Amino acid sequence: MELRQLRYFVRVVELGSISRAALDLQLVQSALSQQISRLEGELSTRLLQRTSKGVTPTEAGLAFFREAQLALRHSEQAVRAAQQSRLSGSVSVGLAPTTASVLGLALMRAMRERYPDVRLHMVEGLSGHLSAMLNARQLDLAVLFDTNPARRWSVMPLLEEKLFFIRARAGLPAGAPARLRMARLKGVPLILPTGAHGLRSTLDALFARIRLQPTVVAEIDSLPMLMEAVEAGLGCTLQPWAAVARFPDAEQRFHLAEIGDAQARRANALCSLSDDELSPAGLAARVVLADCARALVRSGRWVGAALPDA
Repeated sequence: MELRQLRYFVRVVELGSISRAALDLQLVQSALSQQISRLEGELSTRLLQRTSKGVTPTEAGLAFFREAQLALRHSEQAVRAAQQSRLSGSVSVGLAPTTASVLGLALMRAMRERYPDVRLHMVEGLSGHLSAMLNARQLDLAVLFDTNPARRWSVMPLLEEKLFFIRARAGLPAGAPARLRMARLKGVPLILPTGAHGLRSTLDALFARIRLQPTVVAEIDSLPMLMEAVEAGLGCTLQPWAAVARFPDAEQRFHLAEIGDAQARRANALCSLSDDELSPAGLAARVVLADCARALVRSGRWVGAALPDA
């Protein structure tokens, strides 16, 4: 049994409706119903009575509701006690440029709010460089796309991102497709990062799967420079939506078409030093980072991203 299940159940009872609770909790209704069903299965008793007007707690559900409220209050008190202990120290976090464009500021704000005495050292770099830094103990944790170099890392699946075919909006004819298959990219000039980094490894595997040799006209290991070249019409690229997240006018500058191949996903993993090596500040930052990423996905602010359990 998890605290989130207690929180979900309490909110359903308070609102008297699974659909209203799902909206309030920013969850899909079917996912919330599944969590309630799991809770009932674990307790081997019916907690809610479904009616045409919504839901009401059974006798067992009402008793459980009171105890769940108490447990949640205790957990909130524990959180406040931990925060008031004024955790201090420093922690180094590595993010790829695409990841940093969505997650970086949210993480900094959350850390400032929860742990104001922890000094956060943020490093933006390509995933291959971040892997090397983590192995050299120059980072405490990082979001990476390729965990093969892992040694004694702690690795947790974080989210998956859809990949998009991105090209300059200028001069694009009307009716450009919003979705296409990788096979349609035969002969299309592409600008990609080099093979030392996680996205390129993913793309090479996708092209190999469909036996297509991509037409790579340039390799650029700098996201701003790469997107500048794409906007100038020097080629197209394959990236997650996060590649354009820093452009407030992205829709006017770029056209994005979702890659329809089922495997066209980039897996993001939260990697850190092992638990016995991480400082208390590092352990706290790892939790905050995961919370921030999940909140961004659930709120729809991380376009094209999905959580592993979705």
